[in-house]
Amino acid sequence: MIAASAHLALKYAQRLSGDVPAEKFASLARIGDTVIEANHPAFIFGHLALYPTRIISQLGCDGTKYAPTAEDEKLFSHQAKCLDDPEATLYPHKDVLVARLIDSTLAAIEALEAADDSLFRPENPNEAMRSKFPSIGAMHGFYVGGHFMLHMGQLSTWRRVMGLGPA
Repeated sequence: MIAASAHLALKYAQRLSGDVPAEKFASLARIGDTVIEANHPAFIFGHLALYPTRIISQLGCDGTKYAPTAEDEKLFSHQAKCLDDPEATLYPHKDVLVARLIDSTLAAIEALEAADDSLFRPENPNEAMRSKFPSIGAMHGFYVGGHFMLHMGQLSTWRRVMGLGPA
C-alpha cells in the first residue's frame, strides 16, 4: 500500500523535473526583480533523497549505498535554508540530484514491497514525529506520500513562477 504512493510520487517528480534547465535547477524563482523565498528543485530533490535510506534500513535492508553524506545533511536537512545558487557552486548538478532521488526511492520501494507486514507495526523510532506517526509504517507512508507530494507541490509552483507551466 505504501509503495503505490511512492511509485506515483516518483513519476510525478520525474515529470516535473524533466524539462527544467540544469542552469536553473538551483535558482530561486523570480518575478521581475522580486526573489521568491521558496524551495528550488535542487533543494527539493536533495532534501527528499535524505529519507529513502531511513526506510530501507528500518525495514532490515542495507541502505548504506543511499546514505546521505554530512554535506548532504548540511545542505538539505529540514533545518537547512534553501539558498539561491544560480552559478551552481553550492548544490550538486541537476543530473546528480535527480539520479540520487530516483535510485534511492526505487530502492526504498523495493524494500517496502518486499517487507513483511509485521515490520511496519513497531513504534516509530523518531520521537519528535511519534505523536503524528506512531508506527514505522505510518512514518514511511508519510515519507513517500504526504511529505514527498508536499515538496512536489512546491516544485509545481516554482515551475509556474519560472514560466515552465504545468508538467
